[in-house]
Amino acid sequence: MHHGLGRATPPFMKLKIYDSYSAKLALFTPADENRVTLYVCGPTVYSYAHIGNARSAVAFDVLFRVLREIYGAAAVVFARNFTDIDDKIIQSMKDTGESLEAITTKFADIYNEDLAALGNLSPTHTPFATHHIDDMQSLISRLLEKGHAYAQEGHVLFSVESYEGYGKLAKLDREGMVEGARVEVAPYKKDAADFVLWKPSADDEPGWEVPTAWGLNGRGRPGWHLECSAMIEAVLGTTIDIHGGGQDLRFPHHENEIAQSCCGTDTGDVPLARYWMHNGFLNMGKDKMSKSLGNIALAHDLLKEHQGEVLRWALLSAQYRQSLEWTDSLLEQAKKQLDKFYRVLSDMADIETSPIVPKSVLAALCDDLNTPEAFAALHALREDAIKATGDDRKAAKAALLGAGEILGVFQQEPEAWFKGIVAEGGLSDKAIDALLEERAVARAAKDFARSDEIRDELSAAGIIIEDSAAGATWRRG
Repeated sequence: MHHGLGRATPPFMKLKIYDSYSAKLALFTPADENRVTLYVCGPTVYSYAHIGNARSAVAFDVLFRVLREIYGAAAVVFARNFTDIDDKIIQSMKDTGESLEAITTKFADIYNEDLAALGNLSPTHTPFATHHIDDMQSLISRLLEKGHAYAQEGHVLFSVESYEGYGKLAKLDREGMVEGARVEVAPYKKDAADFVLWKPSADDEPGWEVPTAWGLNGRGRPGWHLECSAMIEAVLGTTIDIHGGGQDLRFPHHENEIAQSCCGTDTGDVPLARYWMHNGFLNMGKDKMSKSLGNIALAHDLLKEHQGEVLRWALLSAQYRQSLEWTDSLLEQAKKQLDKFYRVLSDMADIETSPIVPKSVLAALCDDLNTPEAFAALHALREDAIKATGDDRKAAKAALLGAGEILGVFQQEPEAWFKGIVAEGGLSDKAIDALLEERAVARAAKDFARSDEIRDELSAAGIIIEDSAAGATWRRG
């Protein structure tokens, strides 16, 4: 039996995942049970991440937790990168006058803080692209030597024609690939589908000197696709167990990663990843989230108005491969459901116990991260906890906490949960406590007009008062 997160787990379970490469539901078998490797494409750090980026991060955080539960926390190695050299970052440098490091460090820190607020665990490794330029240049040199790449007009390009397996992940024909890649028609390309591995940098742009063997003059910088291939190899190895990311990255980004990584190995036929997983789109209302539609919701902004677990619950409410409509009602429903669980946990506050992941929730997650099924199992556990008496209450609480731990929810004390977050310009905890105290004094003096006035004032501020024999408590509605 394996032990996840330092506790005994339910009987060893097999994880099934939908492999995008074979287009089949597959039984997951790592190459080495003692070193299970996972890589997920991270953000380009020039601005705030939108909630669509967060969906991918949260979905793969659940996968990370499931893998840790099955194989043991020490056995799972998870890397998620930061792209910190890119045309958008360079444009931001020109617009703001700030250095590359200042911009990318700022937004990488914000991204980490936002994901922590959403309940994500920290990955094992978070490589930055600019820290791996040598690895990138080494990979390009190998591709040039093997005839899979060529240098032209300051650029190094990958020759798509040289790799027979190109297009197998995307399942696109030649025309679809050229269209899907939105390829730039350029005179330095031998083929319209060829993609950039290295590009020249202007004097006022960040750049790195290139090996003389490439036959290029001046400084340059890596292409986006190349960055992930080089970081995966440097941090995790030539072939990894699982590569994840958003459906929008499947082509051309992941297709190009496969081409570079496979062709850059000694034999040229070693797979980059043994399994590929892609999460579905997040839509704003009925429309896919996009900058052109002006319907981008930033995770950073949403966290000012909603508790992180509310956003996390909403993101996990659909199975990760399905599209998800992001609406106000989805968030309201998520808050109501979490409130129900926290009320039960509040009623069990007197019970001391350790989390144990229940088989019903783990089984649902082992079925290709079926979070709706896991939520259904959670609701059944809540009903059991409400009915439980005597010693059964301890087991019921352990199951609720264990289920919450593997999903990344119920991570707060109930009292803190119900106090929620203070909206901008809203009443602070201290101000609410002072008003409740004043209300208690007014009621004792039978000044019911003032007592009702305070209740109405708090109600207008979204504060719900609950009176009991022990006194009044409050929560944010």
